Amino acid sequence: MYPLRRNRILRNNSAIRHLVRETILTPSDFLVPLFVVEGHRVKEEIPSMPNYYRLSLDNLEKEAKELWKMGLCAVLLFVKIPENLKDNQGKEALNEHGLMQRAIKAVKNACPEMLVMTDVALDPYSTYGHDGIVADGIILNDATNEILAEMSISHALAGADFVAPSDMMDGRIRIIREALEDEELTSTGIMSYGAKYASGFYGPFRDALDSAPVASDEVPGNKQTYQMDPANRLEAVKEAKMDIEEGADIIMVKPGLCYLDIVRDIRNEIDVPIAVYQVSGEYAMLKAAAEKGWLDHDSVMMEQLISIKRAGASIIASYFAKEAVALMS
Repeated sequence: MYPLRRNRILRNNSAIRHLVRETILTPSDFLVPLFVVEGHRVKEEIPSMPNYYRLSLDNLEKEAKELWKMGLCAVLLFVKIPENLKDNQGKEALNEHGLMQRAIKAVKNACPEMLVMTDVALDPYSTYGHDGIVADGIILNDATNEILAEMSISHALAGADFVAPSDMMDGRIRIIREALEDEELTSTGIMSYGAKYASGFYGPFRDALDSAPVASDEVPGNKQTYQMDPANRLEAVKEAKMDIEEGADIIMVKPGLCYLDIVRDIRNEIDVPIAVYQVSGEYAMLKAAAEKGWLDHDSVMMEQLISIKRAGASIIASYFAKEAVALMS
């Protein structure tokens, strides 16, 4: 006796597969991370991230225009700070003429409608490579929060649409939100890295910004006292809910593929948009495997991105954004 339902009917050809497809990627799903450096006509390939670059401000403007033409409407800015400007308090982060502040203005000048999000953390500015102020071998929480709030105000005044605290200090979302409100910067959004894990997948990113934590007798060479333990699941939902209560508009989960269970858990519990960061290590692994001929680059790339959205992501921060959109066109 034949079955009453033949599930393969809905897979018979590409037309029906497209018609019943549950998860669809579009260019507007992507947030494009961009690395910015000082100089002119600089486009430096990052060795551990093939085909991805550090850009000077003139090339940043060109990149913003190209992204917009492709239908990519949002960027996330990171800056590589010269060593002589680094200290333990992140003072350069508050410079109204600093690289981040100029980068925001450069993108807005090139493409006024581009949504600009900015990284808020001390590690690019820190001599220790940590996300907060270091004292007696400890990363200080509350003192760091005050600096993060000042950073956020500075970015908003420069034209940022969203600030994106990636530091994982306790209570920083409330401090930042209150600071923005006090300055009447009420239209500036906060994308909180609500569930950021102490992952081994960040290596190439730290190469890109020269921001790896420095191990010494004074301070640990890892971020395990503030980033989340990869073994923990329930904690992520708690962190996300607390950040929303404190004023976050978007919650980020980082990294991506190894944490899709976390994405789904949070999606089931909250009603704000969820962003997922497909991080540098995920990018580098696929690039290396494809170069070896072990994986088909484009099909695996698209499968990874679909899986992130299927898990519940509203936004995908990905170094693959341009390549993925080029395949869609």
